[in-house]
Amino acid sequence: MVHILLWFILLVLCWPLALALLILLPLVWLVLLPFQILGFAVHGALALVKAVFLLPARILGL
Repeated sequence: MVHILLWFILLVLCWPLALALLILLPLVWLVLLPFQILGFAVHGALALVKAVFLLPARILGL
């Protein structure tokens, strides 16, 4: 909701910049999407490694 309000303020103050953002932001999101997916995969792999290393401590109840 706040983003929409800020965009409308920008539209009133500088409409060419607001229209450029309206067009460019989805393109930037598409370019950054593979990095977000890679981040999820790396986070999951590190969580798995952490769980494997902490498994003996969890079994012993430490």
